[in-house]
Amino acid sequence: MTGIASARPFRLPAEASPAGFRLRPREVLLEVEGLSKRFRRGEAAAAERISFAVGEGELLALLGPSGCGKTTTLRLIGGFETPDAGRVRLRGRDITPLPPEARGIGFVFQDYALFPHLTVLGNVRFGLTRRPRAAALARAEEMLTLVGLSDLAGRRPHELSGGQQQRVALARTLAMAPPLVLMDEPFSNLDATMRVETRQEVRRLLKAAGSAAILVTHDQEEALALADRIAVMEAGRLCQLGTPDEIYRNPASAFVASFLGRSNIVAGRAEGMAADTAFGRLALTRAASGAVQLAVRPEQILLDPDVHGGGTVVGREFRGHDQIYWVQQGENCMLVISGPGAAIAVGAKVRMRVCDCVAPVG
Repeated sequence: MTGIASARPFRLPAEASPAGFRLRPREVLLEVEGLSKRFRRGEAAAAERISFAVGEGELLALLGPSGCGKTTTLRLIGGFETPDAGRVRLRGRDITPLPPEARGIGFVFQDYALFPHLTVLGNVRFGLTRRPRAAALARAEEMLTLVGLSDLAGRRPHELSGGQQQRVALARTLAMAPPLVLMDEPFSNLDATMRVETRQEVRRLLKAAGSAAILVTHDQEEALALADRIAVMEAGRLCQLGTPDEIYRNPASAFVASFLGRSNIVAGRAEGMAADTAFGRLALTRAASGAVQLAVRPEQILLDPDVHGGGTVVGREFRGHDQIYWVQQGENCMLVISGPGAAIAVGAKVRMRVCDCVAPVG
């Protein structure tokens, strides 16, 4: 393939092996090395030097805003786009030149792509034509049992709920026993309640089947709930890769801090493991020196009503299980999330205390 970089020994990027999820060489399923794609000359790259690895049975979320390159990266892995440079390897085999159908990868599409004229069982059996009839039927029934839809085997797709259709699509993919499943915004057609239920069910099913998966999403809550690791992308580049806990607690940049959860970006001057700010001296998650920006999560701030406090509540939103406050202190307007205790009225004076270590992000 013209323009593909020559193969080189794959080296796992340092950030691809965060604490708590370290990949040993024998556990690496997918290797993505230096993938780049530019659709038109003179335009910014849709994907630029993307490198990461996916472990056997791992669920990885590609997270970022619209236009950041996450879907392009997924399509490059799946073979639906040809990279300008880079390599894709599956269990050590270079699959970069292969078409999608020859890569041994499963796909779950955004619209599920179920055949309306086939029953649920017929949809799941569809990709098993190379197996003997009895074996294909047994495998399809096994997958329907796995996804809990055996009693709906005779129904047509239009007779199912959105969540049930999603499970049928996943069962059809898993019936082929792919080592890796690619999913592009698979829950976007579901309402908020069903999204929560379905994504947990999908995670359970993938784990039960032993398949790894790469999920493209712009929904940070979805990524946090479903993924073993998250790759945050911006403007065609991979910004940070790590476990949800690692990225949330130690974001690499102000963009990551603000995109993965809410964050207050506060200026300070650091020396070692502490920094002086307008809100006092704050402990840091890692050492820093000089002028820094700090990511202070809304739930890390405690509010104390205090007529002599330096902050003023300028907005409040009741959420039932918690309350959101906007507090103005000098030039800073801070977002604060507190529990369902007694409300603090808009206009009240308060004192803010940061109760945990905060991360330097710039």
